[in-house]
Amino acid sequence: MSNPVYLALDEPRLAEAHALAERARPHIGGIKLGMEFFYAHGHHGVLDIAHLGLPIFLDLKLHDIPNTAARAMQAVGVLEPAIVTVHASGGRAMMEDAKAAAGENCKVVAVTMLTSLDERDLDRTGVAGSPHDHVMRLANLAREAGLDGIVCSGREVAAVHRDWKEGFLVVPGLRPAGSAAGDQKRVVTPRQARDDGASVLVIGRPISRAADPLAAARDIEATL
Repeated sequence: MSNPVYLALDEPRLAEAHALAERARPHIGGIKLGMEFFYAHGHHGVLDIAHLGLPIFLDLKLHDIPNTAARAMQAVGVLEPAIVTVHASGGRAMMEDAKAAAGENCKVVAVTMLTSLDERDLDRTGVAGSPHDHVMRLANLAREAGLDGIVCSGREVAAVHRDWKEGFLVVPGLRPAGSAAGDQKRVVTPRQARDDGASVLVIGRPISRAADPLAAARDIEATL
């Protein structure tokens, strides 16, 4: 079984990001590049990291009218990412068009509810129900739109996996046992998320901010 751990690179300096990914490479299965990295380094930065030979996950959370989301997907398609995110709250038409515009070998997954949010945050934005209900609604919508899967917290991944066995399920906001949650509110351990059906485990600060990133990545891999 391939290593499901994707290292989230949030280092704003390209040389340092490359060095960190190179150090952790033996114990990760891919690299997640989010908005902070992409806005700082663009296509050039992605290609630099891609030279390491690991799958690239572009976590850009596309969210716009269908035509704009599709064109954005086409624009990043030249980078040949393995995974790209869109926001499920952009609606079915947007997700359908984004998927249609993606490369043949690119998985498009929909972000359901950020792991930094909880039920109180949902209520403040006018969304009724629990995080579980909200995630399940958006997961069903993404499935109807023909997407490959979703992004959700480890708290919901087991329920989504039961309903969508073939879904490609990405779980961020993970924390090894004993780690500080930081700004995350709905966290589980990497092992729990994997056991509950996660396809990809996105791990950032527990590796990137560790005193020894290589040892941290190795220790996380050993728990899986």
